Amino acid sequence: MRAITALQIRAAYIAISLGVLIGIAGFVRIGALLISAGTGVIALSQWSSRRIERYLPLVIAIVLFGLALALPKGL
Repeated sequence: MRAITALQIRAAYIAISLGVLIGIAGFVRIGALLISAGTGVIALSQWSSRRIERYLPLVIAIVLFGLALALPKGL
């Protein structure tokens, strides 16, 4: 697996922050997609951790991504 650089982790934190702000502004689907993408990158960067710390954030990111796709379109 390729190593995740500090620039990619910084971009993941920016994506999470933007996702929260966009979600607060009312665009929940886009916000959830950004949060799940950022969380997935951070979870993959911690791949050498123990089993629970490795898989739980990745599963949460995948479930959040699926939830964002299942949300009904806004008005």
